[in-house]
Amino acid sequence: MDLFDYMREQNKETSGPLASRMRPTTLDEVVGQQHIVGKDKLLYRAIKADKLSSIIFYGPPGTGKTTLAKVIAHTTSAEFMQINATSAGKKDMEEVVEQAKANQGMYQKKTILFIDEIHRFNKGQQDYLLPFVEDGTIILIGATTENPYFEVNGALLSRSVIFELKKLSADDIKTLIKRALTDKEKGMGAYDAQIDDDALDFLADVSNGDARAALTAIELGVLTTDRAEDGIIHITIDVASECIQKRVISYDKKGDNHYDTISAFIKSMRGSDPDAAVYYLARMLYAGEDVKFIARRIMILASEDIGNADPMAMVVASSAAAAVERVGMPEAQIILSQAVTYMACAPKSNAAYNAISEAMRVVKETKTPPVPAHLQDAHYGAAEKLGHGVGYKYAHDYPNHYVKQQYLPDELTDSVFYEPSTMGYESKVQEHMKWLKEEKRMRSCMPKSRIMASAFFSISG
Repeated sequence: MDLFDYMREQNKETSGPLASRMRPTTLDEVVGQQHIVGKDKLLYRAIKADKLSSIIFYGPPGTGKTTLAKVIAHTTSAEFMQINATSAGKKDMEEVVEQAKANQGMYQKKTILFIDEIHRFNKGQQDYLLPFVEDGTIILIGATTENPYFEVNGALLSRSVIFELKKLSADDIKTLIKRALTDKEKGMGAYDAQIDDDALDFLADVSNGDARAALTAIELGVLTTDRAEDGIIHITIDVASECIQKRVISYDKKGDNHYDTISAFIKSMRGSDPDAAVYYLARMLYAGEDVKFIARRIMILASEDIGNADPMAMVVASSAAAAVERVGMPEAQIILSQAVTYMACAPKSNAAYNAISEAMRVVKETKTPPVPAHLQDAHYGAAEKLGHGVGYKYAHDYPNHYVKQQYLPDELTDSVFYEPSTMGYESKVQEHMKWLKEEKRMRSCMPKSRIMASAFFSISG
């Protein structure tokens, strides 16, 4: 590091963005991510002992990937170097490797290389690093917002420990905001600013786990808000809304508005109104609702309200849920919109829901009868002696892959649980079931000799 680099780093610490100035330098200052930096966790112990192996931090923006790298930089005895994959070329990597070799050979010192946005490295760039990671010349710390199992070289992954960082909770964001407003050394403590409780709740909610977004909004609010008559800068909910460029909408994720909106969302899809359904989707997304929660609700509706009227609905819903996790916001909103409009426009049936509800009621309210003997497990040697499986008719051996046979227990032979509707594909299911019932009726009235003859001619001709 030359003099100019040193001065630039010093300026960052004193006059850089608030989110940068507030980065923790020790593990004790880290907020959230206790599942990996708790005092009994592997990463905490490794950092404290300065015994790091190559690792990859994976998680959404603003969750602390770079922060943890900086903590490591402040605590390790190894040489810490950093490059950004968006701008680094082969020459930069070669310089890092040469420096690492010198550190290892001349000073017996390890080199930790932090690569931000590592998923932006192409295969050739990742392959270049591999032998140096493998022989210990470099200890790699990669940070990525993309799933590393899709975006990072498998050989690098096999030599690294993957740590997934979660979105910070609303309480974590509140802690960081309060710390920034009171810290006179690195934060905004010298400005004598206060934040209203509703503004604090709002910022913690709409930042959606992104500490950088919340701190940027606070910094802007403090610097652009005039002092009140009491000499204090008051960060109200209106100020907070302006600074984070989010309109305050009535949506409490734990309150009535949350449940009212999701209820309206589901009922709009059930009621086949794609416009209303996508509107409520937009309201939830704007308010920062968890996209995985929305995707789960769509999957439930695909079975509960569409079912076999359109069997593809569950395929679309499941694919959307997987795609949303893979892609993330903001593009995930397009995927959700496609799924929502499909569900709203699909033919509807609650027959599957009614079937399991009635079956569960019967199971709950009646004594459990035995499984008919001919349906019992007969795969073991002594089964026949017990009468298990005796008399079972294999449906595929009969015409049209159907044979009259009792499947329900004796006490429930006349029970009907699934009643297909006349909607969509289920109308075909209904027709097929009617045909089977008629076939069953006809065969029950037919003499045995005619049944055998009918089966023979169906097979042969």
